[in-house]
Amino acid sequence: MSYFKSKTATEEVNIFYEDFGKGQPVILIHGWPLSHRMWEYQIEEIINAGFRCITYDRRGFGESGKPWGKYDYDTLASDLNNLIDHLNLSDSILVGFSMGGGEVARFIGNYGTNKISKAALISAVPPFMLKTSDNPEGLDKEVFEGFKKNVREDRAGFLAGFGDKFVNYSDNKEKISKDQVHLNWSIACKASPKATIDCVDSFGLTDFREDLRKFDVPALVVHGDADQIVPIDVAGKKSKDLISNAKYEVIKDAPHGLVFTHKKVFNKILIDFLKS
Repeated sequence: MSYFKSKTATEEVNIFYEDFGKGQPVILIHGWPLSHRMWEYQIEEIINAGFRCITYDRRGFGESGKPWGKYDYDTLASDLNNLIDHLNLSDSILVGFSMGGGEVARFIGNYGTNKISKAALISAVPPFMLKTSDNPEGLDKEVFEGFKKNVREDRAGFLAGFGDKFVNYSDNKEKISKDQVHLNWSIACKASPKATIDCVDSFGLTDFREDLRKFDVPALVVHGDADQIVPIDVAGKKSKDLISNAKYEVIKDAPHGLVFTHKKVFNKILIDFLKS
C-alpha cells in the first residue's frame, strides 16, 4: 500500500494511492462517497491500452487519512497537485467522476495545464450544481441540506438509498447486480462521516464556471441522459458549452454510475479519448 503526505497550510494528511502500468499517466479521481475502488472496471482496460494508471482516495475517504479539517475544493485540488509532484508526473491525463470532476476543474483553475495534457469530466458536478439567479436550472439548496440531514440521522440507510439511485437500480437490474450495489455501499460506509457531510457543500455549492473557461487542453465530457444524481441539463450540457472544443458524449439511458452499468460503452469512449 502506498501513501504520501499531502501538506496544506493547516495540516498534513496521508493520501492513499495505487500506481500500475507504464506509459503516459492517467489519474482517476473518484466520486462521492466512494473511493478509488469504484474504478475497478476501468483500471485494467487503461493499463492494457498502454497507459500508466494512478488512482487515489480523496482525503476523508477510502484508505486515506480522515482529518477534521477542510474539504473545500481548493484543498482537494492541492492534494491532487501534491500527488502529481510526489510522483514527478508530467503530461498526465486527468479523469474525474462526479465530485472528482470538481478536482479536475479546480486543479486547472488554480494550477493551469503545464503538468497535464488532457482532462475528462465523467457524470461530473461542474459547472455549478446550485440554483441561483444566474443558474436557474440548478438544484435548490434544500436538496443538499437534505443530504446532510439524512447522513447525520442515518448515514448507512441514506447511503443504501443513494446507492440504488446512483445506478437507477430498478431500471438496470440486468446490467448491475445487487451485490455490486452493496459493495459500493460498503465502500461508502468506510468514509469519514465528517468528510461525507462536508463534501456535500463542496460539490453542491462550488461554482466551477470560471475554472472551465481556463481549460486549454483537449477535454472529454461524458454524461448519461438518465442521471438522477447530477442531471445532464445541469452539468454535462453546460460543461460542454463552457469548455472550448470539448468532445461531448451522451450515453443513452445511462445513470449517474455509468462506469458500472454501461462500462463497455464508457470504456471505449474513454480509451479512444486517451489514445486520440
